[in-house]
Amino acid sequence: MLMRSRLSGAVALAAAVTLALSACGSGGASGGDGKTFTVWWYEDAGNPQDAAWQDALKDFQAAHPDVKVKFERKVWQQIQDAGAMILNSNDVPDLLEYNKGNATAGAVSAKGLLTDLTAEAAKQGWDKTAGSALTVGTYDSKGLMGPGKVYGIPSYGEYVSFAYNKDMFAKYGVTVPTTMDQLVAAFETFKAKGITPLAESAGDYPAQHLLWGLAVAKADRNWLNGYFGLKAPLDTSAASPLTQAAQTLADWTAKGYIDKKSTGLKAEDAWDQFRSGKAPITYAGTWMVGDFKEKIKSFQWGQFLMPGSGISAGSGGNIWVVPTKAGNKDLAYDFIKLTMDTKRQNLMANAGGVALAADPAAVTDPVGKQVNETFAKLASSDGLGLYGDWPVPNFYQVIFSNTQTLVGGSQTPAQFMEQLKKPYDQVQSSVG
Repeated sequence: MLMRSRLSGAVALAAAVTLALSACGSGGASGGDGKTFTVWWYEDAGNPQDAAWQDALKDFQAAHPDVKVKFERKVWQQIQDAGAMILNSNDVPDLLEYNKGNATAGAVSAKGLLTDLTAEAAKQGWDKTAGSALTVGTYDSKGLMGPGKVYGIPSYGEYVSFAYNKDMFAKYGVTVPTTMDQLVAAFETFKAKGITPLAESAGDYPAQHLLWGLAVAKADRNWLNGYFGLKAPLDTSAASPLTQAAQTLADWTAKGYIDKKSTGLKAEDAWDQFRSGKAPITYAGTWMVGDFKEKIKSFQWGQFLMPGSGISAGSGGNIWVVPTKAGNKDLAYDFIKLTMDTKRQNLMANAGGVALAADPAAVTDPVGKQVNETFAKLASSDGLGLYGDWPVPNFYQVIFSNTQTLVGGSQTPAQFMEQLKKPYDQVQSSVG
């Protein structure tokens, strides 16, 4: 469910249509002439992934002096909305960053729009470099993530955790929570001082991440495997981890830990509340680490994982895919190889990103060291809980709109779960 775009819904849809139309015209792959390499990604300029990949582009150009490199920066929502149209056009890039999950990469792989990278991944060693993170690029014939063929290669990882203001914690005598009771007690302490403790955005993706973080904190691997594998209709009972998460989110809002006005806030609004010191805690993905590292100057900050089961929202990063219709696949493979090498992985880690194969001894940046060690621990302990919108098509929008309504107080947790059950069960009945 990773989303970096700050476009409004209307603008994002318009941009997606424009992108889809342009993909059918100029600007795509060269048709296999070996003289042009077209690559797209949607990482924000200057973030750890972008820094590493821009560096890879320089080395790629040096290794292929006769090749014209055409790089285009897109936004997450464009690929989310128009990905299948782009891949099914007659003028596609040779390589692009693509959204992971059953409903995105899985759906287009099942339609035959992505190149099977299984043999190439084994040949290049990408399967070993990515390790367990490769799950996000592996899909079966139905497009379900898990055992199957490799259609995408992640070169980074990510997880979602609480970021906290160390200075405010010290000022009010709050210790870093290791249990849910301690987390609630911390919220109560700040609330008693007139401070809304949790900077949140229900008008954008962050509240969905919080919902899913709460769900996996109550879940085990069997429940997660059933949920993503569409093994049964969606469980809406009070005991379901997702129902419990919805109830907790509603309770936290009712108690004032989350401001109801967050229903009208975008992600950047929540991050700004935290960066400015107005809120002591926010729940953010590692893609925000570089931003916080650069922009927070007035206080010390840290992070802690959601207390509970030991499972956190997170996964391998979004994936490199090679369209079936790509003209210069060998060039695409050469570039993927550069993004997976030690030089780029170390660069990413020292910029605060989560690398999959950095040399631990080469990671000297304190923030980069922390996030990479945390990700490695989650990955090695089977503690990556993926993201809740992945199982079925369009589930992102379903969860988004209903999470916004839930936080707004005009929907009960039971009603929330029924709204999710309808689209989930419709797909589950046909593939489960």
